[in-house]
Amino acid sequence: MTLDSETVLSDWLSRSRTIVAAGSLAPQVEETGRVEAIADGIAVISGLRGAKLDELIRFADGHYGFINALEPETVSCVLLDDLEGVHAGDRVTSTGSVVRVPVGPGLLGRIVDPLGRPLDEAGPIAAERLDPIERPAPAIVDRDFVKEPVATGIMVIDAMFAIGRGQRELIIGDRAIGKTAIALDCIINQRTTELICVYVAVGQRATAVRHVIDAVRAHGAPQRCIFVVAPAASAPGLQWIAPFAAMTMAEYFRDRGQHALVVIDDLTKHAATHREIALLTRQPPGREAFPGDVFHVHARLLERAAKLDSAAGGGSLTALPIAELDGGNLSAYIPTNLISITDGQIVLDSRLFHDGHKPAVDIGTSVSRVGGKTQARALRDTAETLRLDYAQFLELEIFTRFGGMSDTHVKEKIARGLRIRAALRQQQLSPLPLSHQVALLLALQDGILDSIAVGKIDEFRSRLPEFLSASHAVMDDIDRTGVVSDADRQTLLADLRRGGEILAGAADPAADQP
Repeated sequence: MTLDSETVLSDWLSRSRTIVAAGSLAPQVEETGRVEAIADGIAVISGLRGAKLDELIRFADGHYGFINALEPETVSCVLLDDLEGVHAGDRVTSTGSVVRVPVGPGLLGRIVDPLGRPLDEAGPIAAERLDPIERPAPAIVDRDFVKEPVATGIMVIDAMFAIGRGQRELIIGDRAIGKTAIALDCIINQRTTELICVYVAVGQRATAVRHVIDAVRAHGAPQRCIFVVAPAASAPGLQWIAPFAAMTMAEYFRDRGQHALVVIDDLTKHAATHREIALLTRQPPGREAFPGDVFHVHARLLERAAKLDSAAGGGSLTALPIAELDGGNLSAYIPTNLISITDGQIVLDSRLFHDGHKPAVDIGTSVSRVGGKTQARALRDTAETLRLDYAQFLELEIFTRFGGMSDTHVKEKIARGLRIRAALRQQQLSPLPLSHQVALLLALQDGILDSIAVGKIDEFRSRLPEFLSASHAVMDDIDRTGVVSDADRQTLLADLRRGGEILAGAADPAADQP
């Protein structure tokens, strides 16, 4: 043996001894079982006598699932991937852990599945750690009052049904009448705030999810958003854990004193998935064939949204769950439970939508149980009579359809109501800053819009920056402070009157007919 060979051998032996000395020799227990049957995303497994509910299970081909039901001799496992590669007779291993997802700033701007696996082409996720998807809601003593606004940029909501940081506001309505559009505008409107947005798609079409992501990238701040996607084609297990995973990702920021918003689109499909899984795993059905614990599932999910007090960091997590109605039936089983869990609801009406009144918010059944406590002072002062005036108009409009309007006062109410409706109408992907909403409400309050044709209200809104160009400092101050002083009010009104005079000559009396 040459000297070089002896040196190489000596180095190898030295490194080997170091590795062996650093290692720990101890018995390791690994519980294994066997797949007895597999179908419909559910695997029946035997041999896991020490298995626990919600425990993560690893299959021989690398797939994962979680235990959903325990029987005397078997357990039912919900797969978190498709059935391909899993067969009866396969070996499974208990992990001893629950389902966990990556959390941290590395998720911002990314598209992931509910397990945190990347669905975009931006490389692996730089996670800070893995947190369980099921976490306890903050204790009552750790919560603070909900008093800071979440501006949606949608005037009918911000002016009449204000949403606060830490609130749970349900968006509910029939299929395809703008529920997701409201949540999307709210996400886009956070481009000028520090709010971190998490959008979770449960059982949605891939094209619909792509539309949301593209809209945020084009109009919002995608670098402060996380997109959690469990489309209709994904495994039921992934769809079931999706909203819980999104909550965990958002809680990371809340617990660090930051502010987060979670949009769950939607919980009706999540409830259907829950029913599917529950019946396949032989859980007893309850009223209307829904498992009796579906209320508890959504309650423990939405209770995690909260505003923390200063001792707990002062962060907040706001939830905007979406639910779908069937034929406008607001008393349907699943939505009724969600209404009792949340702090209010934005109800969309299909008749308003098809009549072209978008967003089609029904002001009679919508409510925010926090409301004015979170509303900007400038909005509260200028919109204090808006809801009452609009509600009176809607009633008068119904009665006047059956006959003429001989009363001058009624005619004035109708004309004003038509302008309120036109001012509240808003294009999608065009959220209004606070100052523009205040300016429009001032124009309504002062009667400036009364001399403008209803058909010209949209033009008036689009030309607000032009009309208020001399008052940009005032507008910036309103956006920053949320307050409009008496002097600023007079300055804005003077500019608005000049703008109103420009459009007043184009009045069309026929446009004022209900």
